[in-house]
Amino acid sequence: MSMRHYTPRRSRRHGISSRTAFILYSVLAIAILLQVSYPLLSDEPLRFVTIATVYWGAGAMALHALLSYGARYAFTYLGVTLVFGLLIESLGVNTGWPFGVYEYSPTLGVSLIGVPVVVPFAWVMMVHPVLVAARYVTKGWVFLYGGFGLMAWDLFLDPQMVSAGRWTWEVTGSHVPFQPEIPLSNAFGWLLSGMAITALLHQILPLERRKESASLTAVDIFLGWVFFSGVIGNIFFFDRQGVAFLGGIVYGLVFIPYFLIRWLGRP
Repeated sequence: MSMRHYTPRRSRRHGISSRTAFILYSVLAIAILLQVSYPLLSDEPLRFVTIATVYWGAGAMALHALLSYGARYAFTYLGVTLVFGLLIESLGVNTGWPFGVYEYSPTLGVSLIGVPVVVPFAWVMMVHPVLVAARYVTKGWVFLYGGFGLMAWDLFLDPQMVSAGRWTWEVTGSHVPFQPEIPLSNAFGWLLSGMAITALLHQILPLERRKESASLTAVDIFLGWVFFSGVIGNIFFFDRQGVAFLGGIVYGLVFIPYFLIRWLGRP
């Protein structure tokens, strides 16, 4: 009588098709190219590019969520993040908490409960890559990593939008270093709300990627581009060296561990 050793079949993950990958990276490339054009424009073209960048960026990250983690992840992510972004921004605009007292410009388009519709899509653009990085770096502190990640991203975003007149702040106390037009409460608000949305999504969204899954390369590119464009743009195009320094240090401290683990492996 012969005995056969049983070896369980491992779950193997395959990449997406080349055509699907082309669509994903094309959407991402359009979002990045729109940002590249930002310093070269003014007036109505600049307003159009500002809004278009958010929608294309959100589309790229939502598409990556779908192709990497599946329909349940993607549509739950979209619904929860859009609602959360709308409600937290409406709370901020109408009460001054948790971000501070601010007001959106009509140039951002149609508003809903005091918030331009494009703004919740900015949350969609930002939260997915930060959540992916947080889950990759840590297991028990995903919410904390996510809060710091979104706060770091906003250190680049807010000064650029305020300078363009997309929203204005009432600054009566301490301000963000090198950003006198933005109250320190905004950084606190992003940390707090970032922890909240990351904790919520971490609990309800699947951890495992699809068997036929997009790699995390699109997330890597997008997170890397935010760092590169934030530093280079503020130094050479916006004349905000302090913003480049602060944003570069904080963003780097948060996300360099992710890139090191992604490309060099865990120690």
